[in-house]
Amino acid sequence: MISFEQFSIGAGAALFLLMLPAIYRIATGPTALDRIVAANIIGTKTAVILVIIGVIFERVDMFVDFALAYALLNFTGSLAAARFLHRSKETGATAAGTNPTAGEQLP
Repeated sequence: MISFEQFSIGAGAALFLLMLPAIYRIATGPTALDRIVAANIIGTKTAVILVIIGVIFERVDMFVDFALAYALLNFTGSLAAARFLHRSKETGATAAGTNPTAGEQLP
């Protein structure tokens, strides 16, 4: 019979292995948005792994706090990167003489 601790270790290892495709997406791209989403996936899985580690060491209260703080930083970083990309896209489109909202040429 498998114990809950062994199941938790297996679940954590499976989540870690599922991070490998996201690492590949960060390395290869093709766009910056793909890289941001992959980094967000890794951050979310890391927060879940922190909770699993808390279950294994029987300190869920402490590791949930770490996981929540990490998830908040992950979310904030994703928002900041998306906002930066959105602004740089608008600046690039305006500099090229196009209207970024309508997609037509400015006079």
